[in-house]
Amino acid sequence: MQAECMKLDVPCIVQPVHVNAGNLERQAREARYQAYHQHIKSGEVLVLAHHQQDQAETVLLRLFSGTGISGLSAMKQLDQRHEMPIWRPMLSLSREQICQWTEQLNISFIDDPSNNDTYYDRAWCRTMLWPLLASRFSKMQQAVTRTASLMQDADEILQEVLQEDLKNCGNAQQLDLARLKLLSKPRQRQLLSVWMKGEGIYRPAFEMVERIQHEVIAAKADAQAALHWNKYYYVRYHGQLYRLQTDEYMAEKNSQLISEQSLIPELSHVYQTASGHYQIQPQAVGLSADLLKQNLVLTSRQGGERIHLYGRVGAWPLKKAIQEAQIFPWQRHQIQILSRDNVMLGVFTPKGFWLAQSPYCERGGWQPVLITQQQQM
Repeated sequence: MQAECMKLDVPCIVQPVHVNAGNLERQAREARYQAYHQHIKSGEVLVLAHHQQDQAETVLLRLFSGTGISGLSAMKQLDQRHEMPIWRPMLSLSREQICQWTEQLNISFIDDPSNNDTYYDRAWCRTMLWPLLASRFSKMQQAVTRTASLMQDADEILQEVLQEDLKNCGNAQQLDLARLKLLSKPRQRQLLSVWMKGEGIYRPAFEMVERIQHEVIAAKADAQAALHWNKYYYVRYHGQLYRLQTDEYMAEKNSQLISEQSLIPELSHVYQTASGHYQIQPQAVGLSADLLKQNLVLTSRQGGERIHLYGRVGAWPLKKAIQEAQIFPWQRHQIQILSRDNVMLGVFTPKGFWLAQSPYCERGGWQPVLITQQQQM
């Protein structure tokens, strides 16, 4: 290949790639696109030589995998992947037309040996199945690629409908299940599929969408229902379906929080806690100025604590206060208790600081104010 490029005075970069375990053909394709992405500069376009038979093979292979409209759309002439503009100028040309063209221009082409290795599905389809189908259906290649074109039209219409459905039901991170259930079953299934895909390249398998419907959405109201797929957890909570990064959902398990630490408050200073960044600010009601610059204790929640929230009657379980505030279960490990001499002064939560009734409360005091919520990486 390098020798042929030198003859044509075409710059050539050969880059070895690492292919992960799993679906070898898909992983190799992903590795190629990642390699392209490393060398494509801003404003440049990736030009690929896929032709009509490649397109028809893609449609057949996706049909055999049980794909839907989006999958049967196959490859687009103008596309984008990994933020790279892609152009396939020969997608409507047959292999025979391209071979004639190379002969006329006296250009040699390189035949990849793996194209004849029938261990791979595409090579098997090309070598074993294609000749059999073509002998029976002489216009098969044109007909199958026409199907891809029609599916692209249908997919564009479907995407317009799904964008409206997503706008009505939620956003990229959560769906309102009550609104989702107002849609027809097919629209629910399609919306869940495209929502789970997100910014990725591939939609989930049909079985995975069924699992999220049965195991998460239809689970009992008090169930801790969650499903993991493609680096995300899908979790139901208070009538909403959330899409969480694995690190966020598993944060408590992976947490390295210190169970007890000191905090010395000073006005206007910013402190990082497990639930976010807090600034010490004057408030109409707050903690005594005598506590400023004093060594206070910040501890992780152990369970069984009770809190008397300022302005409310009586103490009640901290757990109940957390539930009433609808703090997500996957964020509750961030909750920390501020105290002095075993007297609870307040609680740091992902939704702000809760002032506790104590002898240290006074008018014109101070409180920590949440300015930035903790972000999961």
